[in-house]
Amino acid sequence: MARADVALVLSCEHAGNAIPARYRPLFRAAHDVLASHRGWDPGALDLARTIARATHAPLTATTTSRLLVECNRSIDHPRLFSEFTRGLGVREKRHILKVHYHPHRGAVATAVRNALRTSRCAVQIGVHTFTPVWDGRRRATDIGVLYDPRRAFETGVACALAGALQAALPRRRIHRNRPYRGWTDGLTTTLRGTFPARRYAGIELEVNQALVSGKDWRALEHVIAGAVRDAVTG
Repeated sequence: MARADVALVLSCEHAGNAIPARYRPLFRAAHDVLASHRGWDPGALDLARTIARATHAPLTATTTSRLLVECNRSIDHPRLFSEFTRGLGVREKRHILKVHYHPHRGAVATAVRNALRTSRCAVQIGVHTFTPVWDGRRRATDIGVLYDPRRAFETGVACALAGALQAALPRRRIHRNRPYRGWTDGLTTTLRGTFPARRYAGIELEVNQALVSGKDWRALEHVIAGAVRDAVTG
C-alpha cells in the first residue's frame, strides 16, 4: 500500500494532570499522586505535538488527570474511576463522563472517521509514557509499540514503526507489545470495534519516562517523530 493512501491521526489520553475546580476538594491531599505517573504521562503531550508538527497530523489531547476519569479505559472498566472519584454518586459520574470522557474519545473517533473519508486507511497513534520502575522492578523497554497481532494491517504498521525506531535509535531497546499488551482494554481497542481491520490501525506508542527526564529528551523527541513520519506517512 502506498503511504499516500494512509492518513495519520494522533491522540494523547494522559496529556496533563489538571483537576477541574468542581472536583478539587476530592484531591486536597493528592498533590504527590497527581504529580506522579498515576496522575498523567510526563512528556507525552510534548512528544505528541512534535510528531504532529513533523507529520502534519491532527492531534486530540486531554489534559484532565486520569485520576478524575481514565480516558484510556472502556466505559465498563472497573478502573474507569480512581479511588478519588469512585465513591461519587451516579449523577456526578455521568456528569464527569459527559464533560471529560466522551468528548475526548468522540473527537478521536471523529478524526479517524474524517481521515477515512479522504484516505484509504487511517493509522491512529496514542502517545503515552510509562514509569521506568513498576512493582519494584526496572522495566527493560525504552520504547514500546503496542498493537493487536490478529489484525494484519495493524501488525504491518506496528512492525514498520518498530523497525524505523530501531534504525533511528540502534542503542535503544525497542519492543513490540511491551511493557503492555496492545490488545488489552484501551481507546484503540474500542475503535477496533468501530472501524474495519483492513482500513484502521490502532497503535499505542509508549516511551519510558527515564528518557523523558534525560538530558537528550528534546533531541529524542525529534528522532521519534521522524521515525513515525518515515514509517507511516513517508
